[in-house]
Amino acid sequence: EQVAEWNDSLEELRIRALVSETPLQAAEYEELAKHVLAARRELERRQIEITKLIERRDDLLRQWQPKE
Repeated sequence: EQVAEWNDSLEELRIRALVSETPLQAAEYEELAKHVLAARRELERRQIEITKLIERRDDLLRQWQPKE
């Protein structure tokens, strides 16, 4: 949810940087872009980790044999 909001902010800042054509606006855009990219990568990493954990859990549940 927060990454989605950052994406919106990034797009807004990109447009402002294009319109204003000032080095300060461009620098602000670049800085935010770095943070958003890092957040996206972390989100993707965690999603992959969660998928692997779910697969492992499912494998263990399939192998599990309750004691009688």
